[in-house]
Amino acid sequence: MAAGPADDAEVIARSRHSPEHFAVLFHRHAPALKRYAVRRLGAAAAEDVVAETFVAAFQQRATYDLTRDDARPWLYGIATNLIGRHLRHEIGLYKALSRTGADPVTEPFTDRVDQRVTAGGVRVRLTAALAGLPAGHRDALLLVTWGELTYEQAAQSLGVAVGTVRSRVNRARKKLRRALGDIDPTAVTEELAS
Repeated sequence: MAAGPADDAEVIARSRHSPEHFAVLFHRHAPALKRYAVRRLGAAAAEDVVAETFVAAFQQRATYDLTRDDARPWLYGIATNLIGRHLRHEIGLYKALSRTGADPVTEPFTDRVDQRVTAGGVRVRLTAALAGLPAGHRDALLLVTWGELTYEQAAQSLGVAVGTVRSRVNRARKKLRRALGDIDPTAVTEELAS
Protein backbone atom coordinates (compact mmCIF):
# COMPACT_ATOMS: atom_id res chain seq x y z
CA MET A 1 0.00 0.00 0.00
CA ALA A 2 1.44 3.38 -1.01
CA ALA A 3 1.95 5.96 1.70
CA GLY A 4 -0.01 9.19 1.42
CA PRO A 5 1.65 12.56 1.12
CA ALA A 6 3.75 13.61 4.09
CA ASP A 7 2.17 16.02 6.55
CA ASP A 8 3.79 19.40 7.05
CA ALA A 9 5.76 18.33 10.13
CA GLU A 10 7.30 15.43 8.20
CA VAL A 11 8.21 17.76 5.33
CA ILE A 12 9.87 20.22 7.71
CA ALA A 13 11.70 17.42 9.52
CA ARG A 14 13.06 16.12 6.20
CA SER A 15 14.04 19.64 5.13
CA ARG A 16 16.29 19.98 8.17
CA HIS A 17 18.65 17.45 6.55
CA SER A 18 17.65 17.91 2.90
CA PRO A 19 16.66 21.56 2.38
CA GLU A 20 15.12 20.88 -1.04
CA HIS A 21 12.17 19.15 0.71
CA PHE A 22 11.03 22.55 2.00
CA ALA A 23 9.76 23.32 -1.52
CA VAL A 24 6.86 20.94 -0.85
CA LEU A 25 5.66 23.28 1.90
CA PHE A 26 5.89 26.25 -0.46
CA HIS A 27 3.90 24.52 -3.21
CA ARG A 28 1.34 23.29 -0.70
CA HIS A 29 0.62 26.61 1.06
CA ALA A 30 1.90 29.56 -0.99
CA PRO A 31 -1.23 30.00 -3.16
CA ALA A 32 -3.61 30.33 -0.17
CA LEU A 33 -1.13 32.49 1.71
CA LYS A 34 -0.82 34.74 -1.32
CA ARG A 35 -4.61 35.15 -1.59
CA TYR A 36 -4.68 36.13 2.08
CA ALA A 37 -1.81 38.60 1.66
CA VAL A 38 -3.35 40.15 -1.49
CA ARG A 39 -6.54 40.84 0.42
CA ARG A 40 -4.57 42.41 3.25
CA LEU A 41 -2.02 44.44 1.28
CA GLY A 42 -2.70 44.39 -2.44
CA ALA A 43 -0.96 42.39 -5.15
CA ALA A 44 2.42 44.10 -5.21
CA ALA A 45 3.17 43.83 -1.49
CA ALA A 46 1.63 40.35 -1.25
CA GLU A 47 4.29 38.81 -3.46
CA ASP A 48 6.98 40.21 -1.17
CA VAL A 49 5.20 39.09 2.00
CA VAL A 50 4.78 35.53 0.72
CA ALA A 51 8.42 35.36 -0.33
CA GLU A 52 9.56 36.82 2.99
CA THR A 53 7.28 34.41 4.87
CA PHE A 54 8.85 31.36 3.27
CA VAL A 55 12.38 32.71 3.66
CA ALA A 56 11.72 33.29 7.38
CA ALA A 57 10.04 29.88 7.73
CA PHE A 58 12.97 28.18 6.00
CA GLN A 59 15.41 29.93 8.31
CA GLN A 60 13.33 28.99 11.38
CA ARG A 61 12.54 25.41 10.36
CA ALA A 62 14.94 23.98 12.97
CA THR A 63 12.73 25.44 15.71
CA TYR A 64 9.39 24.26 14.27
CA ASP A 65 7.33 22.17 16.71
CA LEU A 66 7.15 18.82 14.91
CA THR A 67 4.12 17.77 17.00
CA ARG A 68 2.06 20.14 14.86
CA ASP A 69 1.16 18.35 11.64
CA ASP A 70 -0.29 21.46 9.97
CA ALA A 71 2.16 24.32 9.37
CA ARG A 72 -0.51 26.77 8.21
CA PRO A 73 -0.91 28.50 11.60
CA TRP A 74 2.87 28.92 11.82
CA LEU A 75 3.08 30.29 8.27
CA TYR A 76 0.09 32.59 8.73
CA GLY A 77 1.64 33.82 11.97
CA ILE A 78 4.85 34.74 10.17
CA ALA A 79 2.87 36.37 7.37
CA THR A 80 0.68 38.30 9.80
CA ASN A 81 3.78 39.67 11.54
CA LEU A 82 5.20 40.75 8.19
CA ILE A 83 1.87 42.27 7.22
CA GLY A 84 2.00 44.24 10.46
CA ARG A 85 5.08 45.96 9.09
CA HIS A 86 2.99 47.04 6.14
CA LEU A 87 0.20 48.34 8.40
CA ARG A 88 0.23 51.89 7.10
CA HIS A 89 -0.04 50.59 3.55
CA GLU A 90 -2.85 48.23 4.54
CA ILE A 91 -4.87 51.04 6.14
CA GLY A 92 -4.26 53.16 3.04
CA LEU A 93 -5.50 50.31 0.84
CA TYR A 94 -8.70 49.93 2.88
CA LYS A 95 -9.32 53.66 2.72
CA ALA A 96 -8.75 53.65 -1.05
CA LEU A 97 -11.03 50.63 -1.43
CA SER A 98 -13.70 52.40 0.59
CA ARG A 99 -13.50 55.31 -1.88
CA THR A 100 -13.26 53.28 -5.10
CA GLY A 101 -14.99 50.00 -4.26
CA ALA A 102 -12.44 48.01 -6.32
CA ASP A 103 -11.19 44.83 -4.60
CA PRO A 104 -7.82 43.66 -6.01
CA VAL A 105 -8.74 39.98 -5.51
CA THR A 106 -12.29 39.85 -6.80
CA GLU A 107 -12.32 42.65 -9.36
CA PRO A 108 -10.40 40.77 -12.11
CA PHE A 109 -12.73 37.78 -11.75
CA THR A 110 -16.05 39.61 -11.51
CA ASP A 111 -17.65 39.84 -14.90
CA ARG A 112 -21.32 40.30 -14.14
CA VAL A 113 -22.38 43.92 -13.75
CA ASP A 114 -25.18 43.13 -11.32
CA GLN A 115 -22.74 41.47 -8.91
CA ARG A 116 -20.41 44.44 -9.12
CA VAL A 117 -23.14 46.95 -8.39
CA THR A 118 -24.55 44.99 -5.44
CA ALA A 119 -21.26 43.92 -3.90
CA GLY A 120 -19.62 47.25 -4.66
CA GLY A 121 -21.83 49.16 -2.25
CA VAL A 122 -21.21 46.67 0.53
CA ARG A 123 -17.49 46.47 -0.30
CA VAL A 124 -17.04 50.21 0.15
CA ARG A 125 -18.60 50.11 3.63
CA LEU A 126 -16.80 46.87 4.53
CA THR A 127 -13.34 48.15 3.63
CA ALA A 128 -13.93 51.40 5.51
CA ALA A 129 -15.04 49.41 8.57
CA LEU A 130 -12.01 47.09 8.29
CA ALA A 131 -9.72 50.11 8.24
CA GLY A 132 -11.30 51.29 11.49
CA LEU A 133 -10.76 48.04 13.41
CA PRO A 134 -7.90 47.70 15.91
CA ALA A 135 -5.05 45.74 14.30
CA GLY A 136 -5.45 42.71 16.58
CA HIS A 137 -9.17 42.46 15.85
CA ARG A 138 -8.61 42.86 12.10
CA ASP A 139 -5.84 40.23 12.11
CA ALA A 140 -7.98 37.70 14.01
CA LEU A 141 -11.05 38.28 11.83
CA LEU A 142 -9.17 38.10 8.54
CA LEU A 143 -7.21 34.98 9.53
CA VAL A 144 -10.52 33.24 10.27
CA THR A 145 -12.49 34.57 7.28
CA TRP A 146 -9.99 35.19 4.49
CA GLY A 147 -7.24 32.86 5.73
CA GLU A 148 -9.82 30.14 6.48
CA LEU A 149 -8.09 29.19 9.72
CA THR A 150 -9.91 27.77 12.72
CA TYR A 151 -9.97 29.81 15.91
CA GLU A 152 -7.30 27.50 17.31
CA GLN A 153 -5.08 27.95 14.26
CA ALA A 154 -5.56 31.72 14.32
CA ALA A 155 -4.58 31.72 18.00
CA GLN A 156 -1.41 29.80 17.13
CA SER A 157 -0.71 32.27 14.32
CA LEU A 158 -1.08 35.29 16.56
CA GLY A 159 0.49 33.75 19.66
CA VAL A 160 -2.57 34.43 21.79
CA ALA A 161 -5.17 32.32 23.60
CA VAL A 162 -8.10 30.87 21.66
CA GLY A 163 -10.46 32.88 23.86
CA THR A 164 -8.69 36.06 22.82
CA VAL A 165 -9.22 35.20 19.15
CA ARG A 166 -12.89 34.39 19.76
CA SER A 167 -13.34 37.69 21.60
CA ARG A 168 -11.53 39.72 18.93
CA VAL A 169 -13.46 38.09 16.09
CA ASN A 170 -16.75 38.60 17.92
CA ARG A 171 -16.01 42.28 18.59
CA ALA A 172 -14.82 42.83 15.01
CA ARG A 173 -17.96 41.21 13.61
CA LYS A 174 -20.18 43.37 15.84
CA LYS A 175 -18.42 46.53 14.70
CA LEU A 176 -18.62 45.45 11.05
CA ARG A 177 -22.28 44.47 11.44
CA ARG A 178 -23.07 47.96 12.78
CA ALA A 179 -21.13 49.58 9.92
CA LEU A 180 -22.93 47.42 7.37
CA GLY A 181 -26.43 48.04 8.65
CA ASP A 182 -26.83 44.68 10.44
CA ILE A 183 -25.57 42.62 7.48
CA ASP A 184 -23.60 39.56 8.65
CA PRO A 185 -19.94 40.47 7.94
CA THR A 186 -19.01 36.80 7.61
CA ALA A 187 -21.42 36.39 4.71
CA VAL A 188 -20.17 39.61 3.14
CA THR A 189 -16.50 38.64 3.31
CA GLU A 190 -17.30 35.23 1.84
CA GLU A 191 -19.35 36.84 -0.95
CA LEU A 192 -16.55 39.28 -1.72
CA ALA A 193 -13.96 36.50 -1.70
CA SER A 194 -15.77 34.39 -4.30
